[in-house]
Amino acid sequence: MRTLIACLLAWLPLAALAETPMTADEFDTYVTGKTLTYSQFGQVFGTEEYLPGRKVRWSVAENTCDYGVWYPQGENICFVYEYDPTPHCWTFWQGGTGLTALSVEMAPGAELSEVNQTDSPLACPGPDVGA
Repeated sequence: MRTLIACLLAWLPLAALAETPMTADEFDTYVTGKTLTYSQFGQVFGTEEYLPGRKVRWSVAENTCDYGVWYPQGENICFVYEYDPTPHCWTFWQGGTGLTALSVEMAPGAELSEVNQTDSPLACPGPDVGA
């Protein structure tokens, strides 16, 4: 019985991969105007605010934000941020509990899962704020 449970738990991340990835239009419709928090391995990975025009604000620490844009590339959604021009590409799926995402650089089992969704913006200070 334990072997069966272990096999089922190992199969769950792969089940998401068997689903059809979201298209850019589906992704845009789902995320625009929302702020989503993602977790990985049971810990918060980061929070992203999705603005109109495929613009984003990404935060991994309170009051610290990276500004960027997203664009489709094949079945992937790629993000480029102002301080890091390297594209970060992900495949997204929509499930009953929100989005699941897998980076093109990660193996199955390392997916991000949406754990919170709000219409509130991120707390991002303006550029060059400080003493």
